[in-house]
Amino acid sequence: MFSIAAAVGHFLALGIGFGGIYARGKHLQQGRLKAALQADNAWGIAALLWIISGLLRAFGGLEKGSAYYLSNHFFWLKMALFGLVFLLELWPMIRLIQLRVRKENQLPQALMQRFAQISFLQTALLVTIVCCASLMAHGYGMST
Repeated sequence: MFSIAAAVGHFLALGIGFGGIYARGKHLQQGRLKAALQADNAWGIAALLWIISGLLRAFGGLEKGSAYYLSNHFFWLKMALFGLVFLLELWPMIRLIQLRVRKENQLPQALMQRFAQISFLQTALLVTIVCCASLMAHGYGMST
């Protein structure tokens, strides 16, 4: 039952995260900072849920076990893409946290546009991560 809960959490994080990062990008693109910050909250919640459920699924003795994941090339590609999403997130995350802490309600338009572009790139990377996960779940990418 715990295995199912971890899988459900992982899949829910996908929906929340995909919606959050795409909405953040659209709102930033349109100059709607307050709405972008709300979408960013969803993105952050999804990231925590993804990390926790992903670690449990891969290394918590659930489902296929860590040996399966660690020997799969698509798992490593998925992790590399996840790392890229995280690296791309550092600048917007730090700046948006600073904005909240300082209780500011403005970002320069050029910065909002740059963060929107980053958000859309992350959205595309998420689609690629889902493709890797699907291939991995069907046994593709196993090292011989």
